[in-house]
Amino acid sequence: MRKFYQSVGVEAADTGHVVTLDGRMVKTPAKASLILPTRALADAVAMEWDAQEDKILPDTMPQTRLASTALDRVAPRHSDVVAEVAAFGGTDLLCYRADEPEELIQRQNRVWNPYLEWAKAELGAPLRITSGILPVAQENASLEHLKARVAGHDAFELTALHGLTNALGSLVLTLAYMEGFSPLEAVWQASILDATHQEEQWGLDDEVAEKRAFQHADLTATAEFISHLRNK
Repeated sequence: MRKFYQSVGVEAADTGHVVTLDGRMVKTPAKASLILPTRALADAVAMEWDAQEDKILPDTMPQTRLASTALDRVAPRHSDVVAEVAAFGGTDLLCYRADEPEELIQRQNRVWNPYLEWAKAELGAPLRITSGILPVAQENASLEHLKARVAGHDAFELTALHGLTNALGSLVLTLAYMEGFSPLEAVWQASILDATHQEEQWGLDDEVAEKRAFQHADLTATAEFISHLRNK
């Protein structure tokens, strides 16, 4: 789409803030009003629209995309999205350990165990671990506590939580970041621990490296989204 506006603004609304293009409110793809909960997020979205040149490039507008997703796709089906995210607790990456080599086993224990200990202590969700790929059943109480934690987020934060959990493959790592136990780069490195170990032995494929760079960029954008939401 070619750029069709000259000026970008931010205005207060009854329930938040809106971004305007030549004085007209930005809409979501589903034609809902893009009402943003914080001024910080509205400013970030406005900056993305202001940075567009001859053509509007949606791939360069992650804050706008995440906000639109929250309003169009997450808010109308909040309970369904909660269930999707909470389901990761039953198959969390951190619960599936290697049975060889010893170096990898020790690395997983060193990096992953503190997160599981945190989940037990702070989330009331002790999780069982297993070796190999055979599934391990988790206690219903643990899964319910994890689900309750997920359900406590509004549509905007739930959108971020959903994206992070899918990218990291771990609800525990995601909650550890969301709740301030561990920084983004630490949970990212924890999520690719197995792959990193293998690459240390065999090298990193260019295609894998490119895909990983995109994943990391998405994670960073999502972390910025969370920061804007929490910057009142």
